[in-house]
Amino acid sequence: MSEIPASVAFLGQRDLARFSDASLLPSLNTVPGVRMEERSPGSYRLAIRGSAVRSPFGVRNVKVYWNDLPFTDAGGNTYLNLFDLQAVQQAEIIKGPGTSVYGAGTGGVLMLNNAPPIQSGVDISTLVGSYGLRRYDVQARIKSDKAYSRLLYAHQESDGYRQQTGMARDAVQLQSNFTLSDKSALSVYMLYSDLLYQTPGALTKQQYDEDPKQARPAGGPNPSAIDQHATIYNKTFYSGLSYQHQWSNHWSNRTGFYGTLTQFDNPTIRNYERRAEQGFGGRTSTAYNFAKGKLTFGGEFQHSFSPVRVYDNNQGQSGALQTDDEIAITTYFAFAQTEFFLPANFFLTLGGSINKLKVDFKRYSDVPNVTGDSDFDAVFSPRIALLKKLNDNLSLHGSFSQGYSPPTVQELYPSAGFFDTNLKPERGTNFEAGIRGAWFHKTLSVDAVVYDFGLRETIVIRHTDDGGEYFINAGKTSQQGAEVVIAWTPNLNPSSALSNIRAWTSLTWNRYTFEDYVKDNVNLDGNDLTGVSPNVRVVGFDLALRAGLYLNATGTYTDRVPLDDANTAYADSYMLIGGKLGYKKTWNQLALDVFTGIDNALDERYSLGNDLNAVGSRYYNAAMPVNYYAGVKVGWSFL
Repeated sequence: MSEIPASVAFLGQRDLARFSDASLLPSLNTVPGVRMEERSPGSYRLAIRGSAVRSPFGVRNVKVYWNDLPFTDAGGNTYLNLFDLQAVQQAEIIKGPGTSVYGAGTGGVLMLNNAPPIQSGVDISTLVGSYGLRRYDVQARIKSDKAYSRLLYAHQESDGYRQQTGMARDAVQLQSNFTLSDKSALSVYMLYSDLLYQTPGALTKQQYDEDPKQARPAGGPNPSAIDQHATIYNKTFYSGLSYQHQWSNHWSNRTGFYGTLTQFDNPTIRNYERRAEQGFGGRTSTAYNFAKGKLTFGGEFQHSFSPVRVYDNNQGQSGALQTDDEIAITTYFAFAQTEFFLPANFFLTLGGSINKLKVDFKRYSDVPNVTGDSDFDAVFSPRIALLKKLNDNLSLHGSFSQGYSPPTVQELYPSAGFFDTNLKPERGTNFEAGIRGAWFHKTLSVDAVVYDFGLRETIVIRHTDDGGEYFINAGKTSQQGAEVVIAWTPNLNPSSALSNIRAWTSLTWNRYTFEDYVKDNVNLDGNDLTGVSPNVRVVGFDLALRAGLYLNATGTYTDRVPLDDANTAYADSYMLIGGKLGYKKTWNQLALDVFTGIDNALDERYSLGNDLNAVGSRYYNAAMPVNYYAGVKVGWSFL
């Protein structure tokens, strides 16, 4: 970490296991600058440094990789809710436009990885909790000298706190790695997920105060979310193949390919949408190590095709056809990055990527008949970073980078039902400086960064009178921030009753404002950027005894959040307290972990995953009040 000149965070199995196995959300939210939201069980939104302003739901402007293969599709959308937490052992987050090897982007990159099993064996776990939470999984581990595999089946369901918030998911994952020779290895990845989650819709402030559990009621010409059986059905099969080869002590290459099929059905209050998405792509990266540094270069290609049909929604059943469309997306980029070890412990990184996107749209329904495309120009995005290592425990780094983020397909083809050829890509310039250090025999560590990110042609959400979504370019935004992580991990005596003790905090300060932005003839310059909290503070304490008992406690304060561009409405600030208490022990080949936990111990009323700039001021999606969970994990390893 001390030699990485970028804002990077790593979450290992210890970090992911601090909470329940139901979701990645609480673990990712311990990282400063990262915010994951849940509008209802299974309905997630992930933002890095304010990128949620573009996301009414889902993951946009954050690129996700699974074991170094693209999981974000060619259109820029990511179904992060397909993963079961047991399918992920490590997560790495790169914040802002701080990378060149993963192409352009103004948000960041999330890399999810699997770790090889230590021994062959079988693992079984189960989890139960408030509001009908039920989860179980079975995992087989096979390891030999030349190969290892993981096969996982996991089921999770929940009734949810609000009306119309039921969720159910069945996931099967296979990971196999084969050592072909001393210089080559082959990896195979497969994921099938069958996901259903109901969507209750957002509430007005009055409805939220009167009964936060209710789903969106009927209003005007629109029926209620319950009447329309508003739900998302997603069945996805993803498979990937990755080959690694070490040609010599200097040259190595990793090349991978993937293919994916998705059946997506979404009855909403307004209509019933059906998509059949097909995609494929690949990525190659070649590295050359030389005496004073490293050169990495390669490219990535993705293509997807999707027929999209929209019908009337007759209480959860598709009715008369409204539109019949086809969308084809092709995107690719080439990248190169060089790292130099300079005299006096300086490290210089020079990199960049050339990025291209083309979207073809055809409408086959009679009214209206539309054909169009958005062929965005190829754009070069550079990055330069310099790190000075003051000693083995302390380093300073600074960087300059430019990001380029074209609209996603969901923004070019929004739920309002038209294809927008006028929407422009976002472009941003980022300046960043940071310090990493460790003191007192490395028991106290600090990782701090400040940045100034100027974004042009910022994409923000709008709504039609009947609640349909569309997007526009809204001038500029100024995004200045600071992110700090401080951790204390004392060195323990081997004879101590304690096996681990750790106290830590992560702090996020955001000063995000609009610039050159006029809406409905009103100048909104200087207004707070919609959907971004100016202050987020997380504190944590971890304690483990050699006898097997352990405790994880976490507190998170989130400052109020602006809900519309005019800053006329804000979601209230809130404080979340949670903890997990358990007993973990290993006897020969048998491992046991029994635990119980609590979330939102203060029983705060808060909205998580607000609908931004919503018609009728329907901003609020009430999160769960105080809730509890308990579980057990049993593992048997073979000698």
